[in-house]
Amino acid sequence: MRDFLRVYGVLIAVVLIALLVAMRFMAPAPPKSIVFAGGAEGGAYAANADAYSTRLKEQGVAVEVLTSEGSVANLDLLKSGRADVGIVQTGLADDLGAEGLRSLGAIYFEPMWVFLRSDLGVGDLSDLAGLKIAIGPEGAGGRVLATSLLEEAGVGSTTYEPVPLAGAQAAEALERGDIDAAVIVSGPSADWVRRLIADPAIRLMPMSRGRAIVRRHPHLDEVTLFAGVVDLADDLPREDVVLIAPSAQLVVREALHPALQALLIETAFGVNGGGTLLSDPGRFPDPKLVDIPLSDEAERYYQNGPTFLRRIFPFAVANFLERAWVLAIPLLTLLFPLVRAAPPLYRWRIRRKIYVWYRDLRALETEGRAATTPAERNAVREKLAELQGETGEVEVPLSYTDDLYRLRAHISFVAALVDKLAAENKHARV
Repeated sequence: MRDFLRVYGVLIAVVLIALLVAMRFMAPAPPKSIVFAGGAEGGAYAANADAYSTRLKEQGVAVEVLTSEGSVANLDLLKSGRADVGIVQTGLADDLGAEGLRSLGAIYFEPMWVFLRSDLGVGDLSDLAGLKIAIGPEGAGGRVLATSLLEEAGVGSTTYEPVPLAGAQAAEALERGDIDAAVIVSGPSADWVRRLIADPAIRLMPMSRGRAIVRRHPHLDEVTLFAGVVDLADDLPREDVVLIAPSAQLVVREALHPALQALLIETAFGVNGGGTLLSDPGRFPDPKLVDIPLSDEAERYYQNGPTFLRRIFPFAVANFLERAWVLAIPLLTLLFPLVRAAPPLYRWRIRRKIYVWYRDLRALETEGRAATTPAERNAVREKLAELQGETGEVEVPLSYTDDLYRLRAHISFVAALVDKLAAENKHARV
């Protein structure tokens, strides 16, 4: 073992030092925790943030979910660096800016619902003038969209009474009769959507000029809520309803580690890829329905899918191997000659322990041949006996014992030679 360590220990030490030096130049590992800007409690953004948090935790990434008023607030959290990832409604970036941010793709349609009392003779956005309308709180993307479209339809902010309610709160206010209408941007899975559609005192207004609105706003899409899709038994809604919808997109800080960006897109396929009441399975995530430029990692992912290693290994293992593979070539270049040189060096060190005795053996043979008296020959025989004993204490691996026994046989041969010469000299004197 000592001989093994003397030879291969150098190789092992070189490899360990090379690894330590190389790891200093490896790409940094992704952080093990991120901050996710969700939305108001009970809303679609918050539900999606919680779903992402659960799946990311399974991959070893902890997620802190922040509540907010909505997309505008999420943009502010992302730009200020207080959040790493968030859900943002399309259509806001041009006005509010998205410096230092990148999109990972749209994750679902987020239609604008216009619910109003059934007794109102309202057929279009322009008919909402003079009414008390819930358009969402400050900081919500729905409020920005509702205000913009109402103004385009000729309903200025001074011609109606805005109420800062959204989601379930706006729905409850409409059910109580506290407001006349609610313009709400939200996903179709919210409980209050089904409740309002089923209420005979409330009507969901179709967007009769939806196609024109979509042409004017590229970040919007025209979607159809098919008859019976909300509740087939009760036939809700009772007829197809055309809606306009921005998309909810997953936005990250540009500096977020690429491996985490890829993991977020992978998670989006799991959370948002199953389809909704407004989209077929596989429709999302979508790299096209965004208004913030895609990150480089997102473009690579949508083009090529997950990396080869990620298809085989868990996230943490795959990421380490992907960061380490760039070191393989220089390490192999270093290791190849070392590995090739180590076995011959090891063999030389072991055999040197044996062959070093041959120098003494040659000297004793020469001395034995030159001896002329019994005393000189006896001295040589004693030295040969000592040499035989010393070589018997030499330890070598089993695979090299033949060399050791060959040495001991040669010592015996020289001892026999000395005895033979002594007998011949004795016979010659007689």
